[in-house]
Amino acid sequence: MRHPELLIPASSLEVLQTAVRFGADAVYIGGEAYGLRAKAKNFSMEEMAEGIAFAHGHGVKVYVTVNILAHNGDLGGVRRYLEELGELNPDALIIADPGVFLLAKEICPQIERHISTQANNTNYETYRFWWELGAKRAVSARELSLEEIRQIRAHIPPQMEIESFVHGAMCISYSGRCLLSNYFTGRDANQGACTHPCRWKYAVVEETRPGEYLPVEENERGTYIFNSKDLCMIEHIPDLIAAGIDSLKVEGRMKTALYVATVARTYRRALDDYQADPARYEAHMDWYRDQISSGTYRRFTTGFFYGKPGAEAQIYDSNTYIKEYTYLGIVGGCRADGLYELEQRNKFSVGETIEIMKPDGRDVTVTVGGIFDADGSPMESAPHPKQKLWVDLAGQAERGDILRRSER
Repeated sequence: MRHPELLIPASSLEVLQTAVRFGADAVYIGGEAYGLRAKAKNFSMEEMAEGIAFAHGHGVKVYVTVNILAHNGDLGGVRRYLEELGELNPDALIIADPGVFLLAKEICPQIERHISTQANNTNYETYRFWWELGAKRAVSARELSLEEIRQIRAHIPPQMEIESFVHGAMCISYSGRCLLSNYFTGRDANQGACTHPCRWKYAVVEETRPGEYLPVEENERGTYIFNSKDLCMIEHIPDLIAAGIDSLKVEGRMKTALYVATVARTYRRALDDYQADPARYEAHMDWYRDQISSGTYRRFTTGFFYGKPGAEAQIYDSNTYIKEYTYLGIVGGCRADGLYELEQRNKFSVGETIEIMKPDGRDVTVTVGGIFDADGSPMESAPHPKQKLWVDLAGQAERGDILRRSER
C-alpha cells in the first residue's frame, strides 16, 4: 500500500510548530516575498531557519513557496532570495514559473524542485516535461479527476511524485489563474495579492439603466455566483491512495493554528487508521466527520475528483464561514505553581468551561480556575487579543496544546 505524505500549511512559526505537533509529515511555508499568499503573516529568514530546524528535529520536511509568476523586475530579487534559501536548505521549493525554476536549478540545485498547481499540471506529458527538466514532484491541477490522476501515475516515472490538494478553500478559476482581483483592485493574484473577489456579492446592471441593479438569483438562493464550497476528502482516503497520489495537501496558509491543528490531527488519524486496517478507518468515520466540521469551513464538496461538479459545489446564499469553535490560544510553558503561559487570541473568563485540544485526538474539558496578567495580578477575564497571560488549567495541559471554546 502507498503511504502518502500529509502536507500541512503554516502561516507563521507558531502555526508551523502546531502542524508538526499535530501530525504533519511535511509543512509548506512562504517567505516575505515571491509566494502567492502575500497577505499571510509569512516567515522572515530568521523565522524560516528556526522553523526548518524545529521541523527537522521532529522528522518533518519543510517546503518553501516561490510560486509567483515573475515579471522582469522580479528576477533580481528572486535570484537573491534563492541564494538565501540555498543557505537554509529547506527540503523543496514550490515553483510555478519556468524562469524561476531555471534560476533555482542554477542557484540551489541541491534543493528539490516541486511544480506548483499554478503551472496548470493537467496531463502526463506536462509531468514528464518537468521531470526531464529536473523536477521531483508536480502538484496536480485542481480540476483533475481521480481517473485523470491515475492515468498520469501510469505514464510518468515511478520516482516522480504527485501532490494533490485534498482539503480547503477552492478557487473559482482553473488552477488559481485568475484575473478578477487584478482587474477590480490592481492587486495581482498571480503575484500573491489576491483580494478574493469570488467571495463578493454580485448583481447585473443593464447597459441602458445605470444604477438599476437586477439580482442574480438561482432558485432564490442568493447572489454569490462565484463562491465555491470547501474541498474535503476525509471520507475518500482509499480512493486518493489508489489513484497514486504521493502527497495529500491541505490548503490554508492564511488560517489559524486551531484550523491547522484540527485538519492535521483528523487527516493524520484517518491515514494511520486506514493503513493499519481499512475496517478501522470505516469504523471511525463519524469521528473524522465530527472533527473536520469543527474547523472553520464553507460547507464541503469533493471538487473535481469524481468528475466535473455542478451547482452542488457552489454556495449562493452567503460568503461566510461556518464556525463551531473559537480559538483561544496555544499553551506555552508551565510554572512551578501550575499556571500555564498563554498568548490569548480571543476573550474567555474565569469559571468558563473550555476545551484543551491534544495532538493524540483527545479533547479535555476544563474549567478556567484563574487568569493572571504578566505581573501576576488576577483578572476576571482575558479581553485583549495577543495579551500574554498565565492561566490555571487544573494541570490538564501541555506545551503546544490548543485552547478552544465550543460554539455548537
